[in-house]
Amino acid sequence: MDAAGQLPSGASRAVSRLGTRFLIFPQPPFIPGYERPETVWVSTPPSRIGPGPADGRMYVVDPLIDKPPYQFPYLPPYRGPLRPPAEPGPDGHFDTIPIGTPEFAAAHLFACVRRVLDICESYLGREIPWFFEPTYDRLEMVPRLHWDNAQSGYGFLEMGEDSARGEPQLFALNFDAVAHEVGHLVVFGVMGLPVRDPPHEYFAYHEAVADFIGLISLLHFDTALDLLLRRTRGNLLIANELDRFAELSDEKQVRLFSHSLRMGDVSSEVHDLSKPFAGALFDILIELYQVLLFERGLSDLDPRDFRDLRSELSEEGLEQQLSISVADHEVEHFAMKSALEEARDLIGEILVRSWVDLTPDTLDYREAAWAMVTAAETGRARRFAGSVVDNFTWRGIL
Repeated sequence: MDAAGQLPSGASRAVSRLGTRFLIFPQPPFIPGYERPETVWVSTPPSRIGPGPADGRMYVVDPLIDKPPYQFPYLPPYRGPLRPPAEPGPDGHFDTIPIGTPEFAAAHLFACVRRVLDICESYLGREIPWFFEPTYDRLEMVPRLHWDNAQSGYGFLEMGEDSARGEPQLFALNFDAVAHEVGHLVVFGVMGLPVRDPPHEYFAYHEAVADFIGLISLLHFDTALDLLLRRTRGNLLIANELDRFAELSDEKQVRLFSHSLRMGDVSSEVHDLSKPFAGALFDILIELYQVLLFERGLSDLDPRDFRDLRSELSEEGLEQQLSISVADHEVEHFAMKSALEEARDLIGEILVRSWVDLTPDTLDYREAAWAMVTAAETGRARRFAGSVVDNFTWRGIL
């Protein structure tokens, strides 16, 4: 730095190429361990993000009045009065906005959306377009509505609030909730929209995948990875926060990933029907992680020796087989973290790259599962293709 405390111009340009800094709560701050946000970098450089925040692909509007949720034909852009936009600091970054302010909620929503989009685009290897182009070239994001829901749609993403804890909690500050909505948008962006009525499983697939995109994205936070592994000592085959989607309070969550539900166990209601596919995705993630641990000498349990760990080993048996001391985990923590990161990226690539082979008009679970097998066989995860087949077969999908 020079005498004025400024970076030299060349160093400043190098920092700019890293992207822009924001603060994100990986999980709602009322959950122990997540009281403080984590600093993240999004791919858009400061020179291309303005007040709002806003960039070439998305922008935040914070209505000053009670705006009703968008519903056709009432669609963006919002033209009513607005709260002041979130402004970057003198260095062009947004990580100094005071927590608890409307501006922080706006910046948090922007960062969550951009973060999930960055993750999915990195797995796909190219930019993911908005499905509503060219009608709209940018996504409008609304961080607060007096509404107990959240939704994404034709040119918009808007977040309401939840009152399960007695006072309203903004969904814009719930990374899982935002990531779920972005999950719908990226699937539409890669796969396109159906032009006629798709099979009923298409809608359940969207819910399962949107949930799983939220889970995969959560695993890109160091805070989440460290807490998860330290609390479980690396044993992810037992219940933990990774298994809970969009946690609303200490005891309540929207959906569980870790379960034994097969196709014959669920109804045709979309969210219920989504559970076997979501469960298979979760099982593949955990199996890849456990195989990597075994291969690296970090575990004696090879999941490939079992047809179904849940039925062949009780939770007590899994605890006994996988239990290590706190001291031993401290020695192995970062090696386990590396294995989990690799498993995360393998299943992330398999899922996202499977979308290019799917057609919305004909998509059912069987077609979606085989597309994932193909994506595994033709990518870095080819040696795990058999695990993908086995998990979808066990769920009654293949």
